[in-house]
Amino acid sequence: MNFDLKEILSATMVLFAVVDIIGAIPMIIDLRQKVGHIQSEKASIAAAVIMILFVFLGGSILKIIGIDVHSFAVAGAFILFFLALEMVLGINIFKDDIPESAAVFPLAFPLIAGAGTLTTILSLRAEYYKENIIVAIILNIIIVYVVLKSSAKIEHIIGKNGITIIRKIFGVVLLAISVKLFASNIGRLI
Repeated sequence: MNFDLKEILSATMVLFAVVDIIGAIPMIIDLRQKVGHIQSEKASIAAAVIMILFVFLGGSILKIIGIDVHSFAVAGAFILFFLALEMVLGINIFKDDIPESAAVFPLAFPLIAGAGTLTTILSLRAEYYKENIIVAIILNIIIVYVVLKSSAKIEHIIGKNGITIIRKIFGVVLLAISVKLFASNIGRLI
């Protein structure tokens, strides 16, 4: 075993920034209002499984289906872009995609374990030992679970106007992340 506290902390912080569960609070609250209940346990476990599987199989899966990491990241950038537009403009682009419950889709994938997260995992895999990345994933999933579980309390504390303000602010942040993800990967495709 190659456990390294520095690698674990570094990978945890990188994944925390990319997953951005704090920034996703307005989307989580909005989703909870649409479907009535957030399945915190299922979403957290599904996201953890997706992320850990991607540590071991991510590069191989993409190669098998003929997709390179950069194409995957650009596609993820488009999804994030449209989600951000919904948040900033207060419109519904994905009208037909309202799920019956909030668990695997759209929480575990693409919100938590989306293209940005999975691409980051592939990048971390090139620099860190697998076991350190897995510990970082588990630490992040614990944070994700706490946020998902307490979304109703967070909504009550922040209030409707606070949620609207946070939604717009983080919509712009998500928009910037999507542009950065697109810009850093499109050049490698051309």
